[in-house]
Amino acid sequence: MATTSVLKPDYDVKGDSFIFTDEHEQLRESIRSFVEKELAPHAEEWEETTFPDSVIHRMGELGFLGLDKPEEYGGQGGDYYTSIVLAEEMARAGSGGLAMGVAVHTDMAMPPILAFGTDEQKQDWLVPAIKGEKILCLGITEPDAGSDVSGIKTRAVYDEATDEYVINGSKTYITNGHRADVIVLVTKTDAEAGYDGFSLFLVPMDAPGVIREKKLEKLGMHASDTALLAFQDVRVPASALLGEKGKGFYHIMWELQGERLIGAAGCVAGAQQAFDKTLEYAKEREAFGRPIGNFQAIRHKFAQMATKIEAARQLVYMTAWRFNNGEYPVREISMAKLYSAQVACEVTDECLQIHGGAGYMKEYGIERSWRDMRLNRIGAGTDEVMLDVIGRSYGL
Repeated sequence: MATTSVLKPDYDVKGDSFIFTDEHEQLRESIRSFVEKELAPHAEEWEETTFPDSVIHRMGELGFLGLDKPEEYGGQGGDYYTSIVLAEEMARAGSGGLAMGVAVHTDMAMPPILAFGTDEQKQDWLVPAIKGEKILCLGITEPDAGSDVSGIKTRAVYDEATDEYVINGSKTYITNGHRADVIVLVTKTDAEAGYDGFSLFLVPMDAPGVIREKKLEKLGMHASDTALLAFQDVRVPASALLGEKGKGFYHIMWELQGERLIGAAGCVAGAQQAFDKTLEYAKEREAFGRPIGNFQAIRHKFAQMATKIEAARQLVYMTAWRFNNGEYPVREISMAKLYSAQVACEVTDECLQIHGGAGYMKEYGIERSWRDMRLNRIGAGTDEVMLDVIGRSYGL
């Protein structure tokens, strides 16, 4: 009688992603090795001190700050997926603030300079930023203007006599604001022109009149510095204008799409890290004579979390594929950002719950993940704004 082979499920085999090649996986291994050896051991320390500028310098030396930037400016010339790999592996540092500080530099402030900057601006700021010699930040939010970017009050007035712009105003919640060498600053250059009245400027942070007023204290992301900034009669040459005058709103809305997708990838990776750590705990921690993971109530929590993480991951990957292939899928980017952030918050909260009292203690790191993750439903576009963008995309 013939023996029929039975195909059995192999749960330990990790499926290959359709967007990553062997080269991407080699890059992943390099970044992972760096993160685990040089960053992760300092996660707790940097919660108290914020991460040092030397991290940026070191990542520049290793070529990690310009993975998808052109070689002519010192980048690696890779595709968009290389940025996804970096965002995913930075989650292994166990420090949301560190990952965010790096992402602001590489995926929030760099892209507008690359896309809209003159060659001189790129040589002055992009090239040293990719090398890790200059640190960048982005200035959008103000005390009275968050989700409503049109409410920005920071003004840039042209002085014809000196061919300069005079900038007055304030910005808040600025990541890297205390360490940055330059800020990509969103201003109003024409108060009467509506969305056509915004312009971007590259403002050196050591320019007279730039005041780093306060280091803000936050619920999470303690490893990053977050600043309240003031600009008092700051003079910059007309050559500091980034992109077209009056097109700043559109320039920054474009930038936000890439930021949101990278943020979504980071959320999925952060959720996966919390899941893996908690799964290990659930297999070791015993209650009532057996590992807590063997209880149906806990087992089902893991099943739900795993399903949501995988759904979020596939949404991010498919949207990244479309973005990498020249599409501008704002609806799907908004969906990915919204869903990934919500899933990450749900997962870290559930992981804290599974840890019980231990989850509330600093030594396990889960409470830090829980605190760090919460910002993702606010920063780079709140859940409510994402929902409105998605709803309007259907003609509602």
